[in-house]
Amino acid sequence: MQLNTQGLKNRQAWEAAGYELPLFDREKMIRRTWEEPFWVHFGAGNIFRAYQAHAVQRLLNEGVLDRGIVVAEGFDDEIIRAVYAPHDNLTILATLRSDGTVAKTVIGSIAEALAANADRPEDFERLRRIFAGDSLQLASFTITEKGYQLRDGQGELQGAVKADIEAGPGQPLSYMGKVASLLYTRYCAGEKPVALVSMDNCSHNGDRLREAVLVLAQGWEEKGLVQKGFVSYLNDETKVSFPWTMIDKITPRPDEAVRDILKADGVEGMDRIVTARGTYASAFVNAEECEYLVIEDKFPAGRPQLERAGFLFADRETVEKTERMKVCTCLNPLHTALAVYGCMLGYERISEEMKDEALVRLIRGIGYLEGLPMVVDPGILNPREFIDTVIEERLPNPFLPDTPQRIATDTSQKLAVRFGETIRAYERLGQGAAAKLTWVPLALAGWLRYLMAVDDEGREFPLSPDPLLEELRPAASQLRLGEEQDVEAIVGPICHRSDIFGVDLYEAGLAQKVCGYLSELKAGPGAVRRTLEKYTGVKAEAEK
Repeated sequence: MQLNTQGLKNRQAWEAAGYELPLFDREKMIRRTWEEPFWVHFGAGNIFRAYQAHAVQRLLNEGVLDRGIVVAEGFDDEIIRAVYAPHDNLTILATLRSDGTVAKTVIGSIAEALAANADRPEDFERLRRIFAGDSLQLASFTITEKGYQLRDGQGELQGAVKADIEAGPGQPLSYMGKVASLLYTRYCAGEKPVALVSMDNCSHNGDRLREAVLVLAQGWEEKGLVQKGFVSYLNDETKVSFPWTMIDKITPRPDEAVRDILKADGVEGMDRIVTARGTYASAFVNAEECEYLVIEDKFPAGRPQLERAGFLFADRETVEKTERMKVCTCLNPLHTALAVYGCMLGYERISEEMKDEALVRLIRGIGYLEGLPMVVDPGILNPREFIDTVIEERLPNPFLPDTPQRIATDTSQKLAVRFGETIRAYERLGQGAAAKLTWVPLALAGWLRYLMAVDDEGREFPLSPDPLLEELRPAASQLRLGEEQDVEAIVGPICHRSDIFGVDLYEAGLAQKVCGYLSELKAGPGAVRRTLEKYTGVKAEAEK
């Protein structure tokens, strides 16, 4: 069976193999979308196809929508050429349920897939026409936290951003330059309203998007490269909004075991590729069943009935509470702790780590004992029930092929929110409350030990990509397994970095504790395991 428009005409074969197919007239949907596009999504990766595109498909199937979604890729457009184009923008979603069953859905809601890059001028011109049109209601983003960063590690504007500010909106190079340029097109077309909706997994994501766009817009306006009034347009929430969102759905890299299932069904062309920019992609995506998307309901051009697809709409305060609940307590800190310790202990699956009693106790301590007391119930989702589901169902799911190595990517960019927010909450209690924490500093020490790039057996392993590795590795490389060293003298400067931890660990009273844990974790081969068992009580119980 071929995953393309022609191949889907043999519906009987697909349905006999257990695939749920689009129930709408796809050719008609594509025509309607070309005429009146209402939603552009930036970021053609796995989570987009598993979540946003799937949601649109459900609404198309129900007749709630008659138009699909347009996706644009501004970072790695090899995905468009190698994955989207050969399959006529169709994809297979393999939903991995905890009972071991796999729900297979052919996603046909993507009407267009465009490369938002200078070397594809025809695609960018199409995006300009879309942004100039009356029908556009929202542009959403899953481009990762790095997509909004305009500055390098020294705080200087990146080269592409500098070039964009100097050259104006005509042919932008940076991701945010492209977005700002398209918004200028919309401004020039009559100051038309639109919602810019970041759906990335980072705190106050709407503000990060807004601030990045404004850097470009203000630079252009100051240099006289755009009309006066463009910045005011972006600052007018009745015309351009930047809602906050909280997203939660685990979508690992395409797994070979899932590929083998699809191949056994007779589906062709399911092999995984790794692009020149390091993106893992295939014509299928695999994802967990559980998903949440809470969105601040601020859409100046109106919006489709996305609540019919399970999206939750709320005010900004509620979105912030749910985001803090998830990112600071109930999932992301647990994921990060499992990631760094899992890499050191040789695990290749998050689900396998959940069979390790010491690691389970570690994340229970981070989540239940130190995190939950600081969480405000958002009302829309219950924090304890959320974390119960994470620990008891989602992370142990043996059919979800997520890896600690993937989760460990960009950890330096995540610690300030995933752990720093909790530390600050304890600091606000006064009386040295933060200094009494145990589980959070053990997780931070684990990350510093991870930076040694040596596992618990003393073998070197590759660190996951991280924009601060070049800065941090010189200090981490001074740490020696099994040698007595003044650990604080080596990593003390890192402990001062509130840009990494969200707080100065010395001011929070935690630096010495973190360094003490680190000394134990690097004491020799097997020290990571011994330290975990010591503080989680696993060893003591085993000796009884």
